[in-house]
Amino acid sequence: MAKLFGFSIEDTEKIPAGVVSPIPPNNEDGSDHYLTSGFFGSYVDIEGVYRTEFDLIKRYREMALQPECDSAIEDIVNEAIVSDTNDSPVEIELSNLNASDGIKKRIREEFKAIKDLLDFDTKAHEIYRNWYIDGRIHYHKVIDLKKPEEGIQELRFIDAMKIRFVRQQKKTEKDNIRLANINTDNPMEYEFPEIEEYFVYSPKSTYPSQMPSAMAGGNKGIKMTRDSIAYCTSGLMDRNKGTTLSYLHKAIKAVNQLRMIEDSLVIYRLSRAPERRIFYIDVGNLPKIKAEQYLRDVMMRYRNKLVYNADTGEIKDDKKYMSMLEDFWLPRREGGRGTEITTLPGGQNLGEITDIKYFQEKLFKALNVPVTRIGGDGGFNLGRSSEILRDEVKFSKFVGRLRKRFSNLFNDILKTQLLLKNVITPEDWDIMSEHIQYDFLYDNHFAELKDSELMAERLTMVASAEPYVGRYFSQDYLRRKILRQTDEEILEQDKLMKQEIEDGVVPDPAMMMMDPTQVEGETSMGGEMGQLPMEPEIEDKTKTKVEMPKGGEI
Repeated sequence: MAKLFGFSIEDTEKIPAGVVSPIPPNNEDGSDHYLTSGFFGSYVDIEGVYRTEFDLIKRYREMALQPECDSAIEDIVNEAIVSDTNDSPVEIELSNLNASDGIKKRIREEFKAIKDLLDFDTKAHEIYRNWYIDGRIHYHKVIDLKKPEEGIQELRFIDAMKIRFVRQQKKTEKDNIRLANINTDNPMEYEFPEIEEYFVYSPKSTYPSQMPSAMAGGNKGIKMTRDSIAYCTSGLMDRNKGTTLSYLHKAIKAVNQLRMIEDSLVIYRLSRAPERRIFYIDVGNLPKIKAEQYLRDVMMRYRNKLVYNADTGEIKDDKKYMSMLEDFWLPRREGGRGTEITTLPGGQNLGEITDIKYFQEKLFKALNVPVTRIGGDGGFNLGRSSEILRDEVKFSKFVGRLRKRFSNLFNDILKTQLLLKNVITPEDWDIMSEHIQYDFLYDNHFAELKDSELMAERLTMVASAEPYVGRYFSQDYLRRKILRQTDEEILEQDKLMKQEIEDGVVPDPAMMMMDPTQVEGETSMGGEMGQLPMEPEIEDKTKTKVEMPKGGEI
């Protein structure tokens, strides 16, 4: 029916047999827990979830085509992924990793190889945007099964609508959960089933059928091992349905409302904008049929039907057609006021678009984008950080969380690459992964203003505390508590300062703390700049010494 494809990396550290829990693992990856046997098991339930996710992904991609929604998405992606001609959008940070320099060098080399496989320096914007819109991203790790030590050979992108993560009970001789000892009352002595995790890949991106797989017949997908797929989700979950959501999910209603209010505004303006006239035609005592004929003749005689042909640029008179925007012609019997023409005014307050702006702001708030970015006419203030809006600070923190979540993709691929090349062991990775960080290129000017003002305040405090160094504070205290330097930064700065003093780049602080008079004397001997210093006068030893006054003579 389907075949197993891919590879598995077994962890030598297994859970002890005595550690038992009836609670299934956390399903943050958007997969349900199925206690059934067989390949697809209870396919109806899987199909229901799959159908929901299929529809959701289609909805998210349609939303991204909305101009206002696309503008908000571009603001988020541009903030998270910064493209620079000289630097890569992301680099690996290993300063907190407790490992040898050789291991760190290998990790940096493998991470650069991963970026090359993803072509991340070129396609970073596209990859991040796809992940943000779909709420998930998948890559197939292609390796040489005969030579796995060569690592990942290729990373192939998989459409989110073609793959599904499944948890399922492994098929065993015992199909049902039962007690190991019927006479016991301890619920922890149940024989819990072993859960299998895998991906199901469907080459055809079609809507799932209503019929279960076993009934429909034929192959519905390819079963692929979990380790062979690199995937990263948004982290948002619908706890009621167990599906993974995108960050666009909150904006579905806002996008639909904005679209409807814009359409209604266009219809209202087309129907109410022009001024129309009402012609009251006096038909006297004519019978009904003749009165209608007379009215029609008058209407055709005086009615103008000018039509503009956009293709040819010609204007012609076309009286055969009548539109809903034309004038009204009404008959009036004898005894009335005779023939009369009245003008109906057009719609009022057509320039009022407060409701449009409201729903635009609602859409941007749903996507956590500051509303001041709508239109982009607010300008940019490079003043003090106190003048920065709080929305921009919240937006910066939101982008930071997105980056943190997206980094799980690099972690997944890097783990596989390091294990295949025998750089580390699975046990080492469990310890090292917590200290591996990813440094994204950052160009948020608000953060730069904040950092510069903090540094200026710290330097001011250091200058104020300088007279008290040696009396109440030590230099180490100032560096740690006021300048907030870490141990690594202190060692690094001390090494650099020593090297710069030896090279003569900066003067030695010890020489600058000499007696001012001595320094002044030395400088006075030099004379003017550019001239050789004059030789000091040799003291004449023949001169008599001045006797000091004896005690009691003062």
